Amino acid sequence: MRKNPYDEYETYNEINVVPMLDLAWNLLIVFMIVVTASVQGININLPKASAAVSKIKPSTKAITITAEGTIYLDSFPVNMAELEGRLRQYKAADPNLPVVVRGDEKISYKSVIEVLDLLQKLDVNQLGLVTQKLVK
Repeated sequence: MRKNPYDEYETYNEINVVPMLDLAWNLLIVFMIVVTASVQGININLPKASAAVSKIKPSTKAITITAEGTIYLDSFPVNMAELEGRLRQYKAADPNLPVVVRGDEKISYKSVIEVLDLLQKLDVNQLGLVTQKLVK
């Protein structure tokens, strides 16, 4: 009688998941690199706070004051007059306009107060000051 060629191979009753885990690990690494590379913005050093909770909504407008004193509305540089005009337009479209203020830790307190006075003048009630969480 002739021998069956498939009898010499051993059958496996388990699934080898190592290649699948390697693939998942590589996809995770690629995803992390792509996501961190796509985050862009204006670099500033935020002051530290012990309990900073972020409640930024998608319609939130961000006012950024850099260490050099340049003011940005979202990512566009503006002066105080342009800032007032644009915020007035946004406030007319959305009476509950949320605004966050990000100021570099090296700027003078006067720069932040000028922006806060403007927001009070425009009756912006939903206001947040962005800080970094204090690492313990």
